[in-house]
Amino acid sequence: MIAIIDYGMGNLRSVEKGFLKVGVEVKVTNRAEDVLNADGVVLPGVGAFKDCMRELSNLSLTGAVVETVQQGKPYLGICLGFQVLFSESEEFGRCRGLDVLRGKVVKFDFAASNPQSLKVPHMGWNAINIKQDNNPLFNGIPDKSYFYFVHSFYVAPEDASIISTTTDYGIEFTSSVRKDNIFAVQFHPEKSQTVGLQLLRNFGAIVRKGL
Repeated sequence: MIAIIDYGMGNLRSVEKGFLKVGVEVKVTNRAEDVLNADGVVLPGVGAFKDCMRELSNLSLTGAVVETVQQGKPYLGICLGFQVLFSESEEFGRCRGLDVLRGKVVKFDFAASNPQSLKVPHMGWNAINIKQDNNPLFNGIPDKSYFYFVHSFYVAPEDASIISTTTDYGIEFTSSVRKDNIFAVQFHPEKSQTVGLQLLRNFGAIVRKGL
């Protein structure tokens, strides 16, 4: 069973429906016990970094998320669930993250470098550049596939070796990472049609087979 963490933020039902559509059993829950007992964990989310960390803490889910990762269970972070894995964010002032991965979450700022100034948030379809050849999350997904993005901030990992894909939007930013049992993406697979469903199917297979 895969637990989809419900902390009051995020497009939970779309994520749930996406998994169910590809035949993967999931349970939407806000109970730490369910998270710890799951075979795999998904943390989706949209909104502010600080709000996410506060709600995870209020529901006593912070420890469960970190423990799940430390136990080696497959973890999939989506959008905000990707960003909170990192050490800190500069959104609305400095805010500490889960610090599972070292690095910062920073804002797109094109005013100085781009006279035409790309729009923020980065919203819509954009291509991924696959950097890791051995990431099972992208099995059957070609390089340069398009996924759906909605975000104003992006992650800057300290360890470049964990970068699984990048995407070009004024700059080349990290759009997904993989480290051991941690899989996390900036885009929304649940909104990305065929390739998004393939990614969810792949995560289901990772959980079933183990790492």
